[in-house]
Amino acid sequence: MSAVAAKIWERVVHVTAGPVRVQGDLAVPEDAAGLVLFAHGSGSNRLSPRNRAVARELQDRGLGTLLIDLLTDEEESMDAESARLRFDIGLLAERLIGATDWLSLQHPMRRLPIGYFGGSTGAAAALVAAASRPEAVRAVVSRGGRPDLAAAALPRVQAPTLLIVGARDLPVIRMNEESLPLLACEKTMTLVPGATHLFEEPGALPAVAHLAGDWFLRWLSSARGRATRP
Repeated sequence: MSAVAAKIWERVVHVTAGPVRVQGDLAVPEDAAGLVLFAHGSGSNRLSPRNRAVARELQDRGLGTLLIDLLTDEEESMDAESARLRFDIGLLAERLIGATDWLSLQHPMRRLPIGYFGGSTGAAAALVAAASRPEAVRAVVSRGGRPDLAAAALPRVQAPTLLIVGARDLPVIRMNEESLPLLACEKTMTLVPGATHLFEEPGALPAVAHLAGDWFLRWLSSARGRATRP
């Protein structure tokens, strides 16, 4: 573990996200460059091993993370049967916007620039939320995401956006390639060699974490510098 990661303020929080309160795991390194809010999708939640592995890497690199459940326990039970709510991008984005507004009121996080890390349908929710909160959200990373489900919001996204897709995830590559021209912001699409949709192959998830960390540090650090400049 790095020297930065050894000094991390951690706690379980209850986040007001729209009309509901959801549980989250917050970790903020000392002198963090920014804070990354995770948007889970497709039946996942804050306990996702993949997202938690990425979060640890971001923390080690001096970024705060907040992993929250975008659905309540009752909604997760409903979604497990119907798989309907995981595709309700409006609902997921509303929860993400609520969590973003909650963060803006919390000390010491309120001065930190915010980034979104979204997976699958959570990436679509992240893009919709970023379009709604352009002053707060300064960077977006999509992992195996469905930006096509946020098509109407894509031209309004101002936050620099990185689309990460597995090189063997052919349907999602096509969806991302079709969505990329609709983004008017700084944007990049990167393929992880040998990876499929869940990035389960050796080295695939560390590659995602490295790419995400570079992107967030680039854009959140510069945003924080502008915010603190006299």
